[in-house]
Amino acid sequence: MKGTFFIETYGCQMNVSDSELVTSILINAGWKPAESIDDADLLLFNTCSVRQHAEDRVLGRIANEKSRKQNKPNLKIGVLGCMAQRMGKRLREIESVVDYVVGVDQYHLLPSMLEEETPLNVSFDYTQIYPGIPPAHSNKTNAFITIMRGCNNYCTYCIVPYVRGRERSVSMDNILNEAKKCVEQGLREITLLGQNVNSYEYSNILFPELLNELCKIEGLYRLRFITSHPKDLSDQLIEMMARQPKICNHIHLPLQSGDNSVLLAMNRKYTIEHYINLIDKLRNAIPDIAITTDLIAGFPGENETCFANTLTVLQNIRFDYAFCFKYSERSGTMAAEYINQIPESVRLKRLQTMIDLQRDITLQKFRDQIGNTVEVYVENFSRKSSQQVSGKTRDYKIAVLPGSKSDIGTLKSATVKDATSGTLICG
Repeated sequence: MKGTFFIETYGCQMNVSDSELVTSILINAGWKPAESIDDADLLLFNTCSVRQHAEDRVLGRIANEKSRKQNKPNLKIGVLGCMAQRMGKRLREIESVVDYVVGVDQYHLLPSMLEEETPLNVSFDYTQIYPGIPPAHSNKTNAFITIMRGCNNYCTYCIVPYVRGRERSVSMDNILNEAKKCVEQGLREITLLGQNVNSYEYSNILFPELLNELCKIEGLYRLRFITSHPKDLSDQLIEMMARQPKICNHIHLPLQSGDNSVLLAMNRKYTIEHYINLIDKLRNAIPDIAITTDLIAGFPGENETCFANTLTVLQNIRFDYAFCFKYSERSGTMAAEYINQIPESVRLKRLQTMIDLQRDITLQKFRDQIGNTVEVYVENFSRKSSQQVSGKTRDYKIAVLPGSKSDIGTLKSATVKDATSGTLICG
């Protein structure tokens, strides 16, 4: 069976990149992307397992497709990614409409699974990096490039090492070749992806050296990367960020908690003092750097003092933005077995307190840019007006400015006239 396919993607940028990889694999096997979900012969859900809410959302979507499948008996439904890897055949038992369950290391086998009607493959391949399969990049101006897969850190709350396996890095040559092809296609801002890009290593080549080589690509405007683990953020990386103008002045550095006892229970392998020292180094080397982070409210054992310590750190560091989440138990992780779980009502209350504080800080950070001239990489039209375009500044802030279709894919300078907590409004 070959026909048309449609992919719905949930979760992080890595899943977006994986969906582009699967798209390439299916096209090479003779399948065609459907223009809409209604036109698809094959519907694929690329899923996330980081939080229970993410899995519940996908299960709800799959349940909603029962009527579509009844009306279109030949429609096939598959589940890919972390949720498929974690749940395996239970997915088909929970939802009878699911025909295929494909793990994160088996995307290259999807065409043969469809041809042979093999319903399940979630076996691990701890060497899989999908060499020689260029993703079908869906964005017309920006590209995600996966430079490594898996994670070795085993934070006690995180399911990722159990569903994506151990770290393995892509060769620098493959990364450089893919980056050059992206630039040739007009994708002049590249974001490097990995669960912990700071630990990239291939044939003794470390992450700072990889960045240096990528910056030599002619026509590349900007280089970003995500995510960085604080325990592996080196002085060499900070120096490279400060030295290379193509590397954007932004870093996403997950803190998770501002309390040392909670960080220890999370197995984060750094202290708050170490983290603050990194912030000082970054800001000394790159004074205009934007720093964003991840935070968890209500981790097991987090008492009121621990939570107050996190709020104090938030006030002192003043992140440009923070992605805040309440703790979500993940079966199979160490933290799910901790006896000192925090009641859901307390988690939610702490989460809202954290969000409210950070929202005020973020609004002030954006307003501080009023009057500044910023460089915007124009990505699309503004959602509110065809007379305006939008894009990101070097420090990863959304900006809108007057423009037209000819500005898309170019760098524009603009003066910030106003700001909300999510957008710089430029004239």
